[in-house]
Amino acid sequence: MVRLEAKEILAQRGISMSKLSKMSDVSFSPINRICNDPSYSPTVHTLEQLAKALGLHVADLLEEVPDPPQE
Repeated sequence: MVRLEAKEILAQRGISMSKLSKMSDVSFSPINRICNDPSYSPTVHTLEQLAKALGLHVADLLEEVPDPPQE
């Protein structure tokens, strides 16, 4: 499973979601969902805009984590 690390990256850099919105030209709503909704799947274009604004590669926004156990 892949998890987005945007919230952690913003915290490490001291950047608010509002500031990232302005830096990336991505509206606040998808940034909020990326940071707070683990089931949200943003578009590749959105990830590219965020990565570019943060000076990262798209892959730097992603973390591979084990799948949750099946019940």
